[in-house]
Amino acid sequence: MKKIFLILVIFFGFNLSVLAGVDINTASQADLESIKGLGPVKAKAIIEYRNKYGMFKSVEELANVKGIGAGILKQLGDQVSVQEGAVLTGTKAD
Repeated sequence: MKKIFLILVIFFGFNLSVLAGVDINTASQADLESIKGLGPVKAKAIIEYRNKYGMFKSVEELANVKGIGAGILKQLGDQVSVQEGAVLTGTKAD
């Protein structure tokens, strides 16, 4: 019974983290590039914006990043998120 419970916790824990989307405040360039609709140029621009202005307060703030407009922001949908209490750790644009 304990094994089944452990498997369920791991399975649902993993799936919930996927549903939350990539945290744009802690994501590396590779993480950002893995998101449908973002390539190397936009991923680099997001990291440069984050390094210059600090952590994003909301996903909508991505609209301030060069090359990301309302259309791309809408396309990103639930693929990205901003987690409260996130800590930025030495990520820089490649």
